[in-house]
Amino acid sequence: MMKEKLEEMNRHISTLSHTIKDMEEMMKASDVCFLKEFPVLMERVQSSQPDPQMASGALIHVPRYLGNLPFRVWKKMQDIVQNTPVILDPNTANPRLLLSDDLTSVRRRRNEQLPPDNPERFDCYDCVLGSEGFNSGTHCWDVEVKESLVWSLGVTTASNQRKGNIFFNTDVWCVWYDQFKSQFGWCGFLVKQRLKSVRVYLDYDGGTVSFSDPVTNTHLHTFTTTFSHTLFPFFCSRYPLRILPFNSYRHPV
Repeated sequence: MMKEKLEEMNRHISTLSHTIKDMEEMMKASDVCFLKEFPVLMERVQSSQPDPQMASGALIHVPRYLGNLPFRVWKKMQDIVQNTPVILDPNTANPRLLLSDDLTSVRRRRNEQLPPDNPERFDCYDCVLGSEGFNSGTHCWDVEVKESLVWSLGVTTASNQRKGNIFFNTDVWCVWYDQFKSQFGWCGFLVKQRLKSVRVYLDYDGGTVSFSDPVTNTHLHTFTTTFSHTLFPFFCSRYPLRILPFNSYRHPV
């Protein structure tokens, strides 16, 4: 079938070639002769072949690709670009701590050069604050602690003292874990089991800070008070900690 169509196409091509050659010869002659023969030439170049029929489904399904395009692009970008609910503030980090380039994780420095001291930095405890403070609404973030043997995390006021060893004396709502049972200066709720991650849920207007295990959906502890100052997330550990990307947080059990 394909061979027959090719042979037929070749015959048409040959006929058109001869017609074009005849037209070129006539165009070299007088204009009157060319005009007389033009209708005959037009009939010769008319194709007797019907227009090809397009197979069903060959057309582009325009609505499938263009319908709700901005929304579908946004949904796709959600799978690619991650959003972290809390970003660390490098200006508050103890000089012994090293933050990741995206400011979502922290670990102890090894041989890196220490940054200069400044009034905002912690200088005793291995702590760092979140970059954004909260004075209303509800806020939630997950912290990966599986690589940390000693850690403390929660919220504190912006005015809490960061210099010296009195940070944990007042205005700190936190949970902490110490595999070595060596931390006696920390306050808050002691977590006795080793966890992979901790969820912090702050309800500023409701006056609560709740902590839970998001892996098992187990409630750890809730502080109830009345907040009147801006609160900042804080993280304290000489071992690696990482703030996890946003993932449809729910209120802890």
